Amino acid sequence: MRFTFNLRKPKSLEPTLIFFSAYFKKEGKKFVYSTGESIVPSEWDFKNRLPNNINGRTSQANNHRSIKNQLDRYSMFFTELTNRYLNSNLELDIKGAKKEFDQHFKKVEAISNSFFDVYDLFLLSKKSDHTDKANSLSTIKRYEYNKTLLVDYQNQQNKDLHFSRINDEFYNSYINYCVQTKKHSANTLKRNIGLLKTFLNWALIKNHTYNEDFKGFKSPKAFETDEIALNYDQVQEIYAKDLQNKPRLERVRDLFVFGCSTGMRYSNYSKVCKNDVQNDMIKVMDKKNKDKVLEIPLNSISKGVLIKYDYNLPVISEQKFNDYIKEVFQECGYTDEVKKISKIGNEVTEVMMPFYKRMSSHTARRSFITIMKNKKIPDKVIMSFTGHKSLEVFNKYYKPHDTDKKDFMKNVWN
Repeated sequence: MRFTFNLRKPKSLEPTLIFFSAYFKKEGKKFVYSTGESIVPSEWDFKNRLPNNINGRTSQANNHRSIKNQLDRYSMFFTELTNRYLNSNLELDIKGAKKEFDQHFKKVEAISNSFFDVYDLFLLSKKSDHTDKANSLSTIKRYEYNKTLLVDYQNQQNKDLHFSRINDEFYNSYINYCVQTKKHSANTLKRNIGLLKTFLNWALIKNHTYNEDFKGFKSPKAFETDEIALNYDQVQEIYAKDLQNKPRLERVRDLFVFGCSTGMRYSNYSKVCKNDVQNDMIKVMDKKNKDKVLEIPLNSISKGVLIKYDYNLPVISEQKFNDYIKEVFQECGYTDEVKKISKIGNEVTEVMMPFYKRMSSHTARRSFITIMKNKKIPDKVIMSFTGHKSLEVFNKYYKPHDTDKKDFMKNVWN
């Protein structure tokens, strides 16, 4: 890469600044940087681009040698910099060169551009920013998982991630890894790419990178999965099941039906206490969106569960809850094989699995919405309980049971 030194005002009669300049062919532009040194143009060798008197013992010669030594620092640093990037299989651009020159010559505090060091700074900013309602605990956990996913990808590729390598080649390779190795559904893939782009945009704003290629990444289209919801009779059946000889499963079952009868997310319905109940109404702040206050009337099931535990609901991590609730449904005889349709990448797959394996903490929220809609409760009323603002998102929770579908059809066409 060609570089040279030029005078700011080559025809001046007074001392003028000496600029270092290098031509970046790919960008078609010059990188120009002030050396801080000055010289009278009459004392400058325009052919060799250096002071014209560096020999001898005169004061002028001493001054010119001093200037040349300073200029040599710039040329040697640029040569070392380009070799370093070349050996690391990285591409140096004008913005990157300016940042490196600032750090080296102006002693500007270096800003870490190590990919995962920057990701840690990003996580720290998200955890400490309590003004952003999007930084909920569940969202933070997703960002943390996304970092783990990127570390796993880096280890498989056996090549360090670097901001300069975040391009279409990386994107296609990363998508392939998530689909082929991690078996991510299209919905999971869409969410994680969105989280990655949020991080990269933050890094760009904070000057940890100048690479904007990620802005062209198109998130994979989400796929409407056939998640399961329970109907009212199934919730009653699960609630009535005698599990006294298996207290661990009984506690999980009770917490699950409490979720089915309130419609809250697990992060909310697992933490309701006596102070949250006033005049037979649950009033809590939404854990995901702290701008929302949920107000949900008690019913026979939700009130019964609270009284059973004296308003101190069992404390169970969501991960263990998701494991145990499957055991509950297995114990209750929900072992029939059902079809699960999902999409991985562009491939739609159909898998048969026992009904109980489809259960999770979020099944309770879907079940509540489905039961209420089947009872013809207005959407606006149900959404006031669940905290949904978007009708489009809300309607995705409606999963009528096959028995209900048959009843609906008979009611119209009988």
